[in-house]
Amino acid sequence: MASSTSSFRIPDQLKLRLETAARQTGKGKNWVINRALEEYLDRHSRAGLRQEARRQSLLAGRKRWKGEAVWAKATAEVWND
Repeated sequence: MASSTSSFRIPDQLKLRLETAARQTGKGKNWVINRALEEYLDRHSRAGLRQEARRQSLLAGRKRWKGEAVWAKATAEVWND
Protein backbone atom coordinates (compact mmCIF):
# COMPACT_ATOMS: atom_id res chain seq x y z
CA MET A 1 0.00 0.00 0.00
CA ALA A 2 1.38 3.40 -0.95
CA SER A 3 1.76 5.99 1.77
CA SER A 4 2.73 9.60 2.19
CA THR A 5 4.09 11.78 4.95
CA SER A 6 2.01 14.45 6.65
CA SER A 7 2.96 17.10 9.12
CA PHE A 8 0.54 18.44 11.70
CA ARG A 9 0.53 20.01 15.13
CA ILE A 10 -1.00 18.44 18.21
CA PRO A 11 -1.26 19.80 21.73
CA ASP A 12 1.41 18.60 24.17
CA GLN A 13 -1.15 16.77 26.30
CA LEU A 14 -2.43 14.84 23.27
CA LYS A 15 1.15 14.00 22.30
CA LEU A 16 1.72 12.51 25.76
CA ARG A 17 -1.45 10.44 25.43
CA LEU A 18 -0.28 9.24 22.01
CA GLU A 19 3.11 8.24 23.36
CA THR A 20 1.48 6.41 26.29
CA ALA A 21 -0.87 4.53 23.95
CA ALA A 22 2.02 3.56 21.70
CA ARG A 23 4.03 2.24 24.66
CA GLN A 24 1.06 0.33 26.09
CA THR A 25 0.21 -1.34 22.78
CA GLY A 26 3.82 -1.99 21.82
CA LYS A 27 3.16 -0.25 18.50
CA GLY A 28 4.61 2.89 17.00
CA LYS A 29 2.95 6.29 17.18
CA ASN A 30 2.34 6.14 13.43
CA TRP A 31 0.37 2.90 13.88
CA VAL A 32 -1.76 4.40 16.66
CA ILE A 33 -2.47 7.54 14.63
CA ASN A 34 -3.45 5.54 11.55
CA ARG A 35 -5.82 3.26 13.51
CA ALA A 36 -7.42 6.21 15.30
CA LEU A 37 -7.93 8.09 12.04
CA GLU A 38 -9.40 5.02 10.33
CA GLU A 39 -11.84 4.46 13.19
CA TYR A 40 -12.86 8.12 13.25
CA LEU A 41 -13.46 8.28 9.49
CA ASP A 42 -15.32 4.94 9.46
CA ARG A 43 -17.60 6.04 12.31
CA HIS A 44 -18.47 9.31 10.64
CA SER A 45 -18.92 7.68 7.25
CA ARG A 46 -21.40 5.15 8.69
CA ALA A 47 -23.26 7.90 10.53
CA GLY A 48 -23.57 9.85 7.30
CA LEU A 49 -24.89 6.82 5.45
CA ARG A 50 -27.44 6.13 8.19
CA GLN A 51 -28.59 9.74 8.15
CA GLU A 52 -28.94 9.80 4.37
CA ALA A 53 -30.80 6.47 4.31
CA ARG A 54 -33.24 7.76 6.91
CA ARG A 55 -33.70 11.05 5.04
CA GLN A 56 -34.50 9.22 1.83
CA SER A 57 -36.84 6.86 3.64
CA LEU A 58 -38.79 9.77 5.11
CA LEU A 59 -38.96 11.48 1.72
CA ALA A 60 -40.14 8.30 0.02
CA GLY A 61 -42.80 7.69 2.63
CA ARG A 62 -43.76 11.36 2.77
CA LYS A 63 -45.05 10.68 6.23
CA ARG A 64 -44.15 12.23 9.50
CA TRP A 65 -43.97 10.09 12.58
CA LYS A 66 -43.82 11.13 16.20
CA GLY A 67 -40.37 9.58 16.81
CA GLU A 68 -38.76 11.49 13.94
CA ALA A 69 -37.60 14.38 16.12
CA VAL A 70 -35.91 11.95 18.52
CA TRP A 71 -34.10 10.24 15.64
CA ALA A 72 -33.00 13.57 14.17
CA LYS A 73 -31.60 14.65 17.53
CA ALA A 74 -29.69 11.38 17.93
CA THR A 75 -28.09 11.63 14.49
CA ALA A 76 -27.16 15.26 15.13
CA GLU A 77 -25.38 14.17 18.32
CA VAL A 78 -23.40 11.55 16.35
CA TRP A 79 -22.26 14.19 13.86
CA ASN A 80 -21.23 16.53 16.68
CA ASP A 81 -18.99 13.95 18.46
